[in-house]
Amino acid sequence: MDNVFIEENGAYSIDCTNALWASDKIHRDYQNAGIHINDVDFLIEDVSHIFMVEYKNANLPNASKPEAFNPFADKKISVAARKFYDSLHYLRLLGKEKPVQYIYILEYPNSDITMRKRLRNRLKLELPFALQEKIGQGKKLIDKVEVVSISEWNEDLNYGKYPIKEIRS
Repeated sequence: MDNVFIEENGAYSIDCTNALWASDKIHRDYQNAGIHINDVDFLIEDVSHIFMVEYKNANLPNASKPEAFNPFADKKISVAARKFYDSLHYLRLLGKEKPVQYIYILEYPNSDITMRKRLRNRLKLELPFALQEKIGQGKKLIDKVEVVSISEWNEDLNYGKYPIKEIRS
């Protein structure tokens, strides 16, 4: 069960037993080091990539004011982008040099695939895609960004190897 992680609300788990390496300890490690920067929720390594996974779920029964959650707000997009940048340090300090994919798993009221693609496109503008094209000389900080629902995550050939399941009480 070491590589089965529970998200912060305790409603869902992500099973990373098939990963080469995985962690949900980045936040704890940053806090223990006395630094207060942003971090993603999970890191998952497979044979070819590292997945930085950010998870937000405003569709939970106990979510406070889910209608107030607006993932398109400039501040929310800025924080989501900062989580990528701030988590990159952690990977580099661990010697993790594989290509990175940033996956934002998002559940919120009235969301659909079109809205998630729009959000992905907004995030893409905040992430270093253009920078690495201009000065990267082939080196990349990020390969891909996706915004997916839990079901889209589970159905994906790569991400679905690490299924997200509701925890039954």
